[in-house]
Amino acid sequence: MDKKPLPIALREATAALEKVSDTARLDAELLAAHAMGMQRMDMLARMTDLHAPDGFDAMMKRRIADEPVAYITGVQAFWDIELSVTPDVLIPRSDSETLIEAAEEYFADRQPNRILDLGTGSGALLLAALSLFPNARGIGIDASEAALAVALGNATRLGFAPRTEMREQSWLKTGWADKLGGPFDLILCNPPYVEDSAQLEPMVAEYEPHDALFAGADGLSDYSAVIPFVSQLMADGGIALFEIGHEQAQAVSKLAADSGLVASVHRDLSAKPRCVAMIKP
Repeated sequence: MDKKPLPIALREATAALEKVSDTARLDAELLAAHAMGMQRMDMLARMTDLHAPDGFDAMMKRRIADEPVAYITGVQAFWDIELSVTPDVLIPRSDSETLIEAAEEYFADRQPNRILDLGTGSGALLLAALSLFPNARGIGIDASEAALAVALGNATRLGFAPRTEMREQSWLKTGWADKLGGPFDLILCNPPYVEDSAQLEPMVAEYEPHDALFAGADGLSDYSAVIPFVSQLMADGGIALFEIGHEQAQAVSKLAADSGLVASVHRDLSAKPRCVAMIKP
């Protein structure tokens, strides 16, 4: 049987995905391009000459079942790098780039020497920062051995391994900060911050790692564990950047103030509070 022309296949796939995705057409194009082993824009430029690739239907079934595109393709773009991702790590999101933008602004006239990424996951924040600051070195910690394997793989593939150290370490264990050997000029952290009772969309709730999402009844338990140690870890003139839920700016800023830090809030592209920056007074 002849394969279906790609424009028709994409049109039908888009219609099928509209029930589960707000970006149905984009999802269909990304899956088709991945199945073809092509860049999406190259595929679109040649679309009238192409046919639906092998494996596209199987990928579509997974996406219709709410599995995220990044887990199906195994890759996710973030900042100016492309990361490998697995269900052992959260999928990096564009909202998190707010932290990198804040770091770029803060270090506009100099560069940090040492970077610490708390809860590194795929390595997204640390590796984006190392891409932005080519003279810096960084440490990423995570309580998950599987996540660290993903992060180290990304560091190696992107050529950052010589400037990167990944450590299995949890901030819930006594003495964790003493073992890091600070101080650090730039501290990055995207901790779990979802309330335990929150109802998440199936694409997140059924596929992404819960240990990296949920953080107690108020979503603040990990901030409460980490922020008291920020001053100890931070170099003079340094900065710590924490991702937050858009309704958590006041609570996280108070935790910073209670720990003797000066807090300010950065907004994401949707103008929602997304990052609390902390510096020493």
